[in-house]
Amino acid sequence: DAEPAGLVVCLEGFSTFACKPLLNIHDVIVALPYRGRGLSKLLLQKAEEIAFDLGCCKLTLEVLEGNHVAQSAYKACGFSGYELNPQMGKALFWEKKLPEVNDEEKSP
Repeated sequence: DAEPAGLVVCLEGFSTFACKPLLNIHDVIVALPYRGRGLSKLLLQKAEEIAFDLGCCKLTLEVLEGNHVAQSAYKACGFSGYELNPQMGKALFWEKKLPEVNDEEKSP
């Protein structure tokens, strides 16, 4: 009925290992009244179509360890843990927070 029901935000990246583009699914959301209707699956399928058209080697995404609903949806669409070399195990996503810098402290 012309009301937004869901959104997927993707960022194009590049796999240095495959020497090909990749598509990172940064955000997936389905509005509360529309959940449970398969919309996330449709959004993920559309992202996969776009990735295929762009010649991407893969889709990537992050999911919180405790978000079992999202993990189930992603698994149902063929996603799994990231592993370059099975002997070395799954990849871990790490971060390093940087201190906030105001505009006056930034270099020109």
